[in-house]
Amino acid sequence: MQPVALDSFRGKKHVVLFFYPRDGSPGGALEASDFSDHEEQFVRHDCVIFGVSPDDCLTHAEFRDRNGLSIGLLADPDGEVCRLYGVVQAKEIDGARRECVVRSTFVIDKKGVVRHAAYGVNPRHHVAEIFGVVKGLRA
Repeated sequence: MQPVALDSFRGKKHVVLFFYPRDGSPGGALEASDFSDHEEQFVRHDCVIFGVSPDDCLTHAEFRDRNGLSIGLLADPDGEVCRLYGVVQAKEIDGARRECVVRSTFVIDKKGVVRHAAYGVNPRHHVAEIFGVVKGLRA
């Protein structure tokens, strides 16, 4: 329920920013739970994790509580952040053109540089891949 500025982590923490279509989706729950389950490993490597979806804060709170999540969830109901990261894709659904969020993850180093971008990710085993990227930032 508070604004988050990635700039506040510059010089202090690496940031993993993962985008998912919506709270309650099976893939979103799997990915968010997996990041939460391994959050301590990321913290040991000076890294903070945030999930972003177009859902609002209240929906995020319900999703967090229902799934026992410890990571931060950021609301982007107007899609501004999703568009900035290029994770919005137009799809035709039931004859109507709609914007959808493509499951994507970004690793941003302490200098604020995007060091890894993955689009269209499969939530299974994805956290291990991202942890490998984060570990490589210390080298």
